[in-house]
Amino acid sequence: MDRRAAFRTFEFGVDDEAEIERDRRAFRDALGRYPTGVAVATTRDAAGRPHGITINSFASVSLDPPLILWSIARRATTADAFLSAPYFAISILAEHQEALARTFSWSAADRFTGVDTVPGLGEVPLLEAALAVFECEREAVHPGGDHAILVGRVARFRMRPGRPLLFHAGLFRGLE
Repeated sequence: MDRRAAFRTFEFGVDDEAEIERDRRAFRDALGRYPTGVAVATTRDAAGRPHGITINSFASVSLDPPLILWSIARRATTADAFLSAPYFAISILAEHQEALARTFSWSAADRFTGVDTVPGLGEVPLLEAALAVFECEREAVHPGGDHAILVGRVARFRMRPGRPLLFHAGLFRGLE
């Protein structure tokens, strides 16, 4: 079989609304071919309320200074809290923490109920059972289409041994 023939090409820039929506779905499906780690971003708003959201758009930027980035949908219920907070944390989840990833991906009033946390920089809640936690001061926010890209300067971090939770093709997975 000719592997090149298996590709189907999509092109942005058409005017047909149905085709645009189909292409958006196909674009998401194509992005889903790339496996990612799963993390939870946490912060506190100006009133001291904790906020958290499951993310897979996490990446290192620089070792010197230590910088990381992640993105949040501007329409996310937690977007305002993250975009205005001076501090946030990124907790990398272990393969047994799929339920925690799902909890922080839902639009629940209090995602922290029953979740073990400890206070971090700026009193940001840190997920105690995470594989790694990066405590950050917000360095910059950049526009990214329908998302905002947050860059954080890592003030401190911690890690423990374990296997990461992964997300691939719309499913949570462990390392095989």
